[in-house]
Amino acid sequence: MEDSARQLDQRLEKAIMSLLARRADTSSICPSDAARAVYEGDDEGWRALMEPARRAAWRLVNDGEVEVTQGGRPVDETEARGPVRIRRARR
Repeated sequence: MEDSARQLDQRLEKAIMSLLARRADTSSICPSDAARAVYEGDDEGWRALMEPARRAAWRLVNDGEVEVTQGGRPVDETEARGPVRIRRARR
């Protein structure tokens, strides 16, 4: 993986964890929150980071850090369709 892509991935993962750390344990975020936090600009360019933000969330799921949910219930990457939310993993 190219260094800049790796750095973007790491920044998105850190953004997800940082955003969740600032919210109640029961709260969740949208991948767009992380995309907006990482995007450096004042236009709609953050939208290009949506898919990378979703991929970052799935990596964090695999690491046991977060859960990706739809309708308030955890979903697997293969079954997730449409909007998702990210929350801290429930242990």
